[in-house]
Amino acid sequence: QVQLVESGGGLVQPGDSVRLSCEASGRGFSTKTMGWFRQAPGKEREFVATINGVSASPNYAASVKGRFTISRDNIKSTLFLQMNTLKPEDTAVYYCATRWRMSGRFDIYSSPDAYDYWGQGTQVTVSS
Repeated sequence: QVQLVESGGGLVQPGDSVRLSCEASGRGFSTKTMGWFRQAPGKEREFVATINGVSASPNYAASVKGRFTISRDNIKSTLFLQMNTLKPEDTAVYYCATRWRMSGRFDIYSSPDAYDYWGQGTQVTVSS
């Protein structure tokens, strides 16, 4: 069984930076595609970023590209999301997810349905 535990959320001001972490249990982390999603009140869960488990290529939603960076530490089985220049519209519960099925080297997994395990989420609130 795979478990994901997010941390690092909180209340920040517009323009601030925050780094989220997601620690994974289970063997094989280094070869698994990982993703970050977020869900604001009254809205559907939306894609934020993903990192391909085969190619290690990152991909981002247009709304966060250039501000957010996804990365991973395979030795510590931990996924990160560095969020810079935060805006009030970034306020949401942030979830990490892992695709435990095989991934294609050139595929981009931006749908929640492409992922098999989810963390419990961490709240990020951007407000002055």
